[in-house]
Amino acid sequence: MNESTTLSWGILGAARINQKLLPAIVEASNSRLVAIASRRPGAAAETLAQYAPGQQHVETYDDPQRLLDNPEIQAVYLPMANEEHAEWALRAIEHGKHVLCEKPMALTVADIEAIEAAAAEKGVTVMEGFMYRLHPQHDRVRELIASGAIGEIRSVRTCFSFMMKPARLYRINRSVANGGGAMWDIGCYAIHTARMYFDHSPVAVTAMAKYNDSGADVSNSGILDFGDGKYAHFDFSFERARRSEYEIIGTQGGLKCHNVWAMPEDVPVISWWTEAGKQEEERLPQANHFRLEIEHFADCVLNGKAPALSFNDAKDNCRTIVAALESAASGQRVDIAQ
Repeated sequence: MNESTTLSWGILGAARINQKLLPAIVEASNSRLVAIASRRPGAAAETLAQYAPGQQHVETYDDPQRLLDNPEIQAVYLPMANEEHAEWALRAIEHGKHVLCEKPMALTVADIEAIEAAAAEKGVTVMEGFMYRLHPQHDRVRELIASGAIGEIRSVRTCFSFMMKPARLYRINRSVANGGGAMWDIGCYAIHTARMYFDHSPVAVTAMAKYNDSGADVSNSGILDFGDGKYAHFDFSFERARRSEYEIIGTQGGLKCHNVWAMPEDVPVISWWTEAGKQEEERLPQANHFRLEIEHFADCVLNGKAPALSFNDAKDNCRTIVAALESAASGQRVDIAQ
């Protein structure tokens, strides 16, 4: 590969999401995997062997600091535990690395602001890793909305869920305040998607949740108020059958994205209808949104472009999540300060 058109990556953590992201870096047209690090002895080497067997010339470290000290690495993908994202993003930035940070970028808006300031000082690119936003099916949704087919958007409904398996219990073994629970895991998708098709931030939220003995939410539902009778309904859970969908209702019709988390082998489906009686179902080309995310981020770094997901987007999402958690805990409607 030509170094001027290739971004050199390090992966800072041996999390399960590497099953998708590690091959995406290997397969991306403008990226090269240089190293993986984990604090668990042998975990980095095991991750490489499991998800990229036969991949050569990739270093594996049992100390994340060694990865940050590697001058060959230009960018870091950060899939550590939610509560560690801010700390390790700042460490990576301090070493001059660009950072693709797995969602959520941080648990507080203040931490995101600190990351933003550090990135500006060091001149590096940082983006929150909502891979689904890079899937072309959402471009088609935007085309349909822009065409006026469903009129003015009045409500959005998002639904994300799956039954928790024993191997994933680490997601709910600590309180919401410490980064555990459904909100910080899949709820951030539900909130992010609910915000995507409105042209301004929500003004208030009302939510309710079920908690386990660790203080982690395992199910959560609520309503975002965007003013003027415009609402977004979100629902997510570790206690329901798998769903990853959203529905948009306008003044002249509605549409549904049936599989937001579409895997590379899945055929994306969008259905839409109008008040005039039109009913359509579109089966769209397959795509790997993990690889598209990696290629997008690398393109931004290599060619000085702004990422699709900005710091303002990350702060708005975090601000909304924090308000929703406050509402669920208090049982009260919570205004969202802008």
